[in-house]
Amino acid sequence: MRFQVLLLALASGVALAHTGHDLEEELAKRQEFLLTTRGNIAHCASKVKARGIEDRAIARRAATVQALQQKRGIVSRRDLGTVLATDHNATDTGYDLTTPTTTLFASNSSCVLTPEGESGPYYVAGEYVRSDLTEDEPGIPVHYDFQFLDYTTCEPIEGAYYEIFNANSTGVYSGTSNGGNGQSQIGLTWLRGVQPTDADGVAQFDTIFPGHYAGRATHVHTILHLDAEPRENGTFYDLTAQHVGQVFWDQSVRDLVEQISPYSSNTNPVTSNAEDRVFAVEVGNDNDPVFNYVQLGDSIEDGFLAWLTIGIDLSRTPTTIHPAAILRA
Repeated sequence: MRFQVLLLALASGVALAHTGHDLEEELAKRQEFLLTTRGNIAHCASKVKARGIEDRAIARRAATVQALQQKRGIVSRRDLGTVLATDHNATDTGYDLTTPTTTLFASNSSCVLTPEGESGPYYVAGEYVRSDLTEDEPGIPVHYDFQFLDYTTCEPIEGAYYEIFNANSTGVYSGTSNGGNGQSQIGLTWLRGVQPTDADGVAQFDTIFPGHYAGRATHVHTILHLDAEPRENGTFYDLTAQHVGQVFWDQSVRDLVEQISPYSSNTNPVTSNAEDRVFAVEVGNDNDPVFNYVQLGDSIEDGFLAWLTIGIDLSRTPTTIHPAAILRA
């Protein structure tokens, strides 16, 4: 069953891309959040290991790599689970192509407490509860493994609903006609979706590597909802969130992706991570909003497994989300 989209009336400043007043407000909220946070969740490492969460993560991610390679017919000369040598991993952990899976997939280098902010001018409420978000959008495949922990107790957050969305390979968002899209995408749902978190606080998605658009570095929007359930028609609608943020990819892998079709046809000016103001704010207070990832084959066109652990402060007042559009039956 398909759905139609009802556009909401928007103030003129909000209808623009992530520039001007909308970006300034978002950055202000993120900076305010950083003043009250206590840094990353490295303090959870021993508890995560003792309770078997780390071992299950190692097994889950290694099995996922094998399954994805088999499904896509990828024959790699690398050992399963070896990491793509990137700026992010090499700088923070010293990983190389010989790093074993037991070390690689146990890494907490990307454990972060992501600053809270606005959902941006491209958020569509009421999306499908599903794990495969690709539809027919061309691009480099990515399997995401997100894990959520209670910042205070280090316990997994089970039964929450997590949604992600991002631009396609040429910098366009589905579902809205807001500024920066260049054309109406009303009624389209690609690269958007919602998944529940399991007993280990994990939600997984299959999608594509995001494209960039003018004024922003390549990023993925992330929203975690508590105390809400899907609707009978298979969609999820909740305008409150315990976490709203954005996560990023290494500049080095972004540069490689931009050379491959259809990303190479993207005419939007490129903004580097170093130039992106949201990235700069999110890195503050010892946060690391960049994915860990492994390359599934010898070519990056074979795709990636990417993962991130995010600490959530459950004591904070939930954020109210203001969508650009709503997906309705």
